[in-house]
Amino acid sequence: MVKLKQIAKACKSKNAGPFHITLDIMFDNADLFEQVRDSGVICPELIASLYGVKPQDVLFTEYPPALAWKATLPRRIPSGAIGDTDIYGAQQHAPLLDIEIPIDIAK
Repeated sequence: MVKLKQIAKACKSKNAGPFHITLDIMFDNADLFEQVRDSGVICPELIASLYGVKPQDVLFTEYPPALAWKATLPRRIPSGAIGDTDIYGAQQHAPLLDIEIPIDIAK
């Protein structure tokens, strides 16, 4: 098992408007990307469970040529609303960083 933050080239979030957030997970190695993809861990259901939304509310796209995944999901609190502590989405990726992936990086 290895944590996503140990193997991803980048794991970032960005504001996709006042009501949505976009998450990007990118790799710089095709073999590693394929191992993670084949593990089945990164999926709409995972994103939904981490962010407290329904799986059907996650727009999830795999981009094999870019060795990346993109997920767009509803923000729990609209950007700029009372209670919003992260109007730019800068820390929204944090729950993904400690996800464990059952792969052997020694390959």
